[in-house]
Amino acid sequence: MGFNIAIDGPAGAGKSTIAKRLANELSFLYVDTGAMYRAMALYFLRKGINPQDEQAVTGACEEVDVSLDYKNGEQCVILNGENVNGFIRTEEVGRVTSQTSVYPGVRAKLLVLQQKLAQSGDVIMDGRDIGTCVLPGAQLKIYLTASTATRAKRRYEELLKKGLPADPDQIEADIRERDYRDMHREIAPLKQAEDALLVDTSDMDIGEVVSAIRNIYEKVKEKA
Repeated sequence: MGFNIAIDGPAGAGKSTIAKRLANELSFLYVDTGAMYRAMALYFLRKGINPQDEQAVTGACEEVDVSLDYKNGEQCVILNGENVNGFIRTEEVGRVTSQTSVYPGVRAKLLVLQQKLAQSGDVIMDGRDIGTCVLPGAQLKIYLTASTATRAKRRYEELLKKGLPADPDQIEADIRERDYRDMHREIAPLKQAEDALLVDTSDMDIGEVVSAIRNIYEKVKEKA
């Protein structure tokens, strides 16, 4: 087993962006667990499955195969043989992801793959329950957060850059709703692990956050 870095936090905190850049700087393997859950949500949407119907969602899990591939340094999320990177970042997929990721059947489907990837070497993994459930033995755990207003603004600007329709008020409302669901779900709720370090990015840019976490990593590595 290599060195594992677990990054948790609420939606829009910048987990994926930070983890990707940090993984590149440290030559770690990056595992975007949120993208894997989003791929499953995309499948449920395409099949017209009601995300509130746990039995139907769980049954459909048997039809889903989600894997990761890397092409030219980019992580590709493969859903039943299809690269779905271009389809999994919509607000609709995000809402379905938050609803369906709480189901035991969905989580069990991906947990084994995630833990297997972490055993393969030096890995950075981000999500909602990495430090608490997926990688409880990670050598470094970070809880990355930011104010609701900051996260909504970042998401709004991200969608505008992509030329996608965006309602800032609706985005902030969605974030608040997702936070509540993620923090109050029965299985693996979003929370800061007892041994995780809190990093608030509200007043930090990407470079500053990456630098801060890298400094923490180097100090932990020295003591290991």
